[in-house]
Amino acid sequence: MHVEAVDPAVDPDRFRAVAGRFATGVTVVTSHHGGRHHAMTANSFVSVSLDPLLVLISVDRRARLHDLVLAAEVWGVSVLRADQEPISRLFASRRSDTDERLDAVAYEVGSQTGVRLIGGALAHLECSTRTPYDGGDHTLLVGSVVSMRVVDADAAPLLYFGGAYRRLR
Repeated sequence: MHVEAVDPAVDPDRFRAVAGRFATGVTVVTSHHGGRHHAMTANSFVSVSLDPLLVLISVDRRARLHDLVLAAEVWGVSVLRADQEPISRLFASRRSDTDERLDAVAYEVGSQTGVRLIGGALAHLECSTRTPYDGGDHTLLVGSVVSMRVVDADAAPLLYFGGAYRRLR
């Protein structure tokens, strides 16, 4: 049974406030295509399946990364450490100079996809798009994990909760 929202309290601003009560990790998603590299901060990352190994990212259709990652069909996910909040803020901006911003931070080049992965992150994943899905004003990309590694097993994660960056105590 499908039910349409009729409660006037079900609106985008309230939804953002309610969804913001769910703590998430913070990642930087990267891709490259046609000689261009792009990155964006994302907390909409989730593991989907162990067999096969699948993950999902949600990309705003207005984001500069959107069309590039769809064309590239490969992308990387760097899970950020607590002290990498400045990197998260850098790639949360909608500025168009992503190549230059990526050059300003330490990065590694993924061995399987050639995507740039943020240096010193907690973990890296390289993915190949398996299936894109319509997610309203976002596209949901399910990707096959083609490479992964823990970079820093002892560092604390950067978290996002209630509209603010947080750290574990």
